[in-house]
Order: sequence, then C-alpha cells, then structure tokens
Amino acid sequence: MATALLHREHPDRADFTIAEIVERARQERLTAELRPGVYVHALQHCVANRPPNPGRYRMLLETAPNRRRLYRPGDPADEARRGAKSTPARAAIPAEYHTLLDWYESEYAPQRGVRPEADPLLALRGSGRDLWADEHADQYVRRLREGWE
Repeated sequence: MATALLHREHPDRADFTIAEIVERARQERLTAELRPGVYVHALQHCVANRPPNPGRYRMLLETAPNRRRLYRPGDPADEARRGAKSTPARAAIPAEYHTLLDWYESEYAPQRGVRPEADPLLALRGSGRDLWADEHADQYVRRLREGWE
C-alpha cells in the first residue's frame, strides 16, 4: 500500500528506494509502531524478480539495487513465485485503501489481454521455423555459408 501511495503521489517517478517505501508505511500509522517485517517485505518477501525467501508475493519489482516499483502483470518474476498473489485481497486491507486497488487495476496495471505468466522471450519459441521449413537445419546453415572463404 505504501508503494502504491508513493506512485500516486509522485506519478513522475518510476521507482522508490526501500527507505522511502518503509517511511511511507510508517506515515500511514496502521499500527502503533511500524512492524519490523515491513522492511523485509520491501527488501525481499514481496519482490517478484528475487528468489522467494520465504515469501512468494509478487507485489514489487526490483528495478535496481535498493529500488522498487509496483509489480505489473508481465513483469519478470522468479519462477518459484509463479501464481503468487500480486495484490492484497480487498477484504484484508482497511476500507480507506480500497481505492488504491481500484487505481492499480484501472490505471497502473490494467489487464488488457495480457497474460500475467507470459514470458516475452519464451513466446518467440518456434518463430523462425519457417526459415528452413523445406530443408533440415544443417542444410539451411550450409546453404547460408556457401561462398564463404
């Protein structure tokens, strides 16, 4: 929620430091004292493109060392986090933050036919098969190399 608030408050910024995210969570005063786990969640547990340790969430993305932004479906994620949740359940957060979920779904990460688990590189698999449809791959390479010195 803290990262979503930062993105809404600073739409010109691509990402935030872990310290900025933790400080924004502290400002919300959801508990009397900030839970120590908030830092670890921003550092590791919620970060999609880091190995799970032990949290598997995909709520943040590491853009550079010590920098995070909200995760968007289609962003790279560690394979062990496949299928993990990327937003909190509406019922699990206070009602005053429900508009953050609406903003995330409609503006920040709208799902317009994007398959969250699709890997753009893996999607290219087989795309060049027509290049040598009529000949074996080795024959194709030999033909390309004809005339080389």
